[in-house]
Amino acid sequence: MSPKPFSSVWTRERRGTREQGLSRDQIVRAAVELLDAEGLDALSMRKLGARLGAGATSLYWHVANKDELIELVMDEVYAAVVLPEDADWRETTRVFAYGMRGAVFAHPWSAGLIGVVPALGPNALTAADRLMGAFVRAGFQGVDVDYACTAVVSYTLGATIPEVAFLGTLENSGQSVADLQAAVDPILMKAVADRPNLLERFSSYSNMAYDPLVARRLAFEFGLTALLDGLDRHRTDGS
Repeated sequence: MSPKPFSSVWTRERRGTREQGLSRDQIVRAAVELLDAEGLDALSMRKLGARLGAGATSLYWHVANKDELIELVMDEVYAAVVLPEDADWRETTRVFAYGMRGAVFAHPWSAGLIGVVPALGPNALTAADRLMGAFVRAGFQGVDVDYACTAVVSYTLGATIPEVAFLGTLENSGQSVADLQAAVDPILMKAVADRPNLLERFSSYSNMAYDPLVARRLAFEFGLTALLDGLDRHRTDGS
């Protein structure tokens, strides 16, 4: 079987709005609203058309298929990651990390699409360009620039996506954090009874005002600071 040729909505010229037709921006905004309200499984060209009160012709004028629509909505997610052009590299990295984290929290459906859908849109590329530029100005050289960018993106998503999944599970359960914790704690303590390191750590949580959501936010900041401190050692200009 011949491999499927690569195609992207970003590789062809954008069409203008047809007379009395929908604009691409209108379609993308409506798609994001649908995804935020009902999730990825609910998105279809038919359902989107009904939401917009438009026929398929109006949609397909701008997007050839659902895959192209997904590319467009993902770039709308990246629009929330607005980086300064000439800021210090640590500040730029923090803005990127917290911006990307906030975007995924705001649009949980996007978590399963990052790294799967080509990030070739203007918002994604602008964010990547400015993050890379910050590392170059800081003294990173050659392939270290790529490694630094990859490390930041990997950490941000690796820390954020499981948290989004936890919040989704919590929402679907209809329980509060306290209720879920009360139900899970006895099971967890029994499971780690013969694992001393885990037992000691988990036991300590019961002696403090432990909020898992606050703990996750603090953990994200801790990890990001540790990552930046580590990256700092790989710069060459010492500034």
